[in-house]
Amino acid sequence: MKFNNKNSWSKLLVLSVLSMTIYSHINSAHISYAKEETKLAIVIDDFGNNMQGSEEILNLPLPLTIAVMPFMPTTKQDAELAHKNGKEVIIHLPMEANRGKASWLGPGAILSHLSDEEIKQRVEAAIADVPHAVGMNNHMGSKITQNKHIMRIILSVCKEHNLYYLDSKTSDKSIVAEVSEELGIPYIKNDIFLDHHYDQLYISRQMQQVLNMVKIQTRTVAIGHVGPPGRYTSQALYDAISELTKSTEVVPLTTIIEDSIIDDEIM
Repeated sequence: MKFNNKNSWSKLLVLSVLSMTIYSHINSAHISYAKEETKLAIVIDDFGNNMQGSEEILNLPLPLTIAVMPFMPTTKQDAELAHKNGKEVIIHLPMEANRGKASWLGPGAILSHLSDEEIKQRVEAAIADVPHAVGMNNHMGSKITQNKHIMRIILSVCKEHNLYYLDSKTSDKSIVAEVSEELGIPYIKNDIFLDHHYDQLYISRQMQQVLNMVKIQTRTVAIGHVGPPGRYTSQALYDAISELTKSTEVVPLTTIIEDSIIDDEIM
């Protein structure tokens, strides 16, 4: 084939550049990280009420992060046992949601009609009620995590107590990242829920999704629960231990946050 004019050469150049661009995008979409480059934090919510699956999850040989609800019958017992078993403990603070029953929140919940002082007092009381806590995340909370004023109060108290914050991402409109950056508080967001449906097959599929995620991103956060899905979630985690340890490093949430801070400083 001959190209005897400038238009033909120009067309060839455009096609070549386009081909290289497409090839580059395809390659970047399939980046795969080695095990030593990735970290996974698994957070288990809803401890504090002797819920189904609690014992099994606390006995798993993984450095899980245990989110304990304050003011519940086994709050202190669960936090102490989690700490004793080498798990990281955080406060699972109940917060008002856009939907759902008020009874699902539990005692001491953060509600939008409370005064600023009442909100601060409830956050302080929750922190005092959960021993060994190094961070906090939200139980429900789709309404509160969209409210910049209330989240500023909550996160300010967290900062005073040197706690990090995990945004469970129960709302796509959450402003936690914005307020956390404004206040200079360490934060991270959830990437995937393991057990929205109380079904063994569904939860096993979600675990497979986690295994896929750790291959294409350096840091992953997954949230599961005790309670109705507890025995399924504990079994899925147990079944996945071998594959998890081959694919990534399972770490406490603190490690993920510390790595994020270091990366931000470098950038």
